[in-house]
Amino acid sequence: MAKKTFTVLENNPEVMNQLAYKLGLSQELEFYDVYSLTDPDLLAIIPRPVFALLVIIPLSDAWHKDREEEDGSKQIYQGVGPDEPVIWFKQTITHACGSIGLLHSVLNSQAADYIKPGSDFDKLRQDAIPLRWAERANMLSESEPFELAHEAAAQLGDTPPPTLEVADKLHQHFVSFVKAKDGHLWELEGSRKGPLDRGALAEDEDALSPKALATKYEVSVPTLGNRNLEATLAHEYEYLVRVEYREFLGANPVFH
Repeated sequence: MAKKTFTVLENNPEVMNQLAYKLGLSQELEFYDVYSLTDPDLLAIIPRPVFALLVIIPLSDAWHKDREEEDGSKQIYQGVGPDEPVIWFKQTITHACGSIGLLHSVLNSQAADYIKPGSDFDKLRQDAIPLRWAERANMLSESEPFELAHEAAAQLGDTPPPTLEVADKLHQHFVSFVKAKDGHLWELEGSRKGPLDRGALAEDEDALSPKALATKYEVSVPTLGNRNLEATLAHEYEYLVRVEYREFLGANPVFH
């Protein structure tokens, strides 16, 4: 079977909201822009709690090096069943990292409580739980509702969808950071060998809490290759993704 290829998604609240709603998420929740990870005033306007942060990472040489060093000789994740802390999808569909990031954000956070019964989201969740990674990836690849929802969302946004040739040269990748049901912050990315546990968060800490943000900087910022310049690092990282950072918000969301 030929490897499936999707149209690249624009990381835009409208795009992510419509994809989530199409798959069956309640409109009580919404994606928002995050314009800074360090400015207290800009962080203060974000409604809380934040269930997940969906990020675009630049695919630099340092990023690849960090990934290879951390993954090393690890075996691919074999978690399965209702007791696994997160539902992780191995990405086998080209350019599907945006929609898989959305799946990771919704299915593994408190947002899962807002999935409509009998919806495509609900079916994807129930179908995925008893499957190991390869069967789970194949199930997602063969899901017509998932593909149709992705492709419909890909037509939205501020810019036309890129051609396949252009998309292959974008060198960016979606990653989701989620506060899961076990209270831990998880880094979820379909091109890794499995989900990454980034440590426990307190009951009153969400995915945008100071501890979670510190973890994200420690994990993600070095991928730009500037490990020793903390101030420069933070400014450069924010600039690169300032309009590409999104987070998934829970109670009392502010609707635009």
